[in-house]
Amino acid sequence: MSGNNLPPPEDAWIHTYHKLLPRWQSLSLSHSPSRQSIIPISISRVNQFDAARLDIEMAAMLKEQMVKVFSLMKPGMLFQYEAELDAFLEFLIWRFSIWVDKPTPGIALMNLRYRDERAVETRGKVRTGLEGPGLTVAQKIWYCVASVGGQYIWARLQSFSAFRRWGDTEQRPLARRAWILIQRIEGFYKAASFCNLLIFLYTGRYRNLIERALRARLVYGNPNMNRAVSFEYMNRQLVWNEFSEMLLLLLPLLNSSSMKNFLRPFSKDKSSTSAEDDSVCPICQASPTTPFLALPCEHRYCYYCLRTRCAAVPSFRCSKCNEPVIAMQRHSVGGATNQVPK
Repeated sequence: MSGNNLPPPEDAWIHTYHKLLPRWQSLSLSHSPSRQSIIPISISRVNQFDAARLDIEMAAMLKEQMVKVFSLMKPGMLFQYEAELDAFLEFLIWRFSIWVDKPTPGIALMNLRYRDERAVETRGKVRTGLEGPGLTVAQKIWYCVASVGGQYIWARLQSFSAFRRWGDTEQRPLARRAWILIQRIEGFYKAASFCNLLIFLYTGRYRNLIERALRARLVYGNPNMNRAVSFEYMNRQLVWNEFSEMLLLLLPLLNSSSMKNFLRPFSKDKSSTSAEDDSVCPICQASPTTPFLALPCEHRYCYYCLRTRCAAVPSFRCSKCNEPVIAMQRHSVGGATNQVPK
């Protein structure tokens, strides 16, 4: 028996076990529930923006119905309390959606829901990465305070400062400083919102500053629901807009009488055509506003059409009977006529 075919020693498996034990422990720890990594998920940015837009449209519809209720009251009275009305409608939407752990109407239509990103922990069975609890009571209250109360206070502060004219140079120094502070706060908020928008477009998280401060992230409510957005009506609207713009551009350039003469042979109503020959002008194919008769054939023309043709062509012939026109006679319903020489 050669040296290559010698059996391994009896304790060889022990050395192999001690050699592979650290690697096995590291693999087991990496796959344990406490070390399992979070599944990265990507939420459609378009859906999140559409949800915000739908919420705005829903609030506008409710406001329109509320305004109709007070339409018979004193004009301008409801305008004084417009900020309170907007805050009340926003509070109603928050009360019957977010406060009861339900999405807002726009968020529900886009198959989204709010998730507390701070409480998302790696679990033993992570299937889709969309698991996680909803917002806490503190997050809901702060969301209402920031979105409803913050917008109402800011709108009232702006209207009050504009009514009191804090920005005028003749005002007291304290009012002037308050106006400058308001403008700086507004500028800082707009700059922060713009930065948040750029971050949102890059990461797809937190549409506004309130969601980022509360760590309230929008995720899909039903992971098995496909995104089915119908563009049928939008395509129809786009095609109709383009077609109408093309017609508005081309129709003024077309000669209506020439088009009528071209389409007349294809008309299905042949009987009415012969009946209407005596009531329309043979040149412009329209009912004469100032009717005149061409003599001697006595066919009715528009005065300007017939006068223009007679001036342009000295030997003008009638378009119906091909007879030379020698005079024009004013057509009158009562029988009275007025001779007009050629």
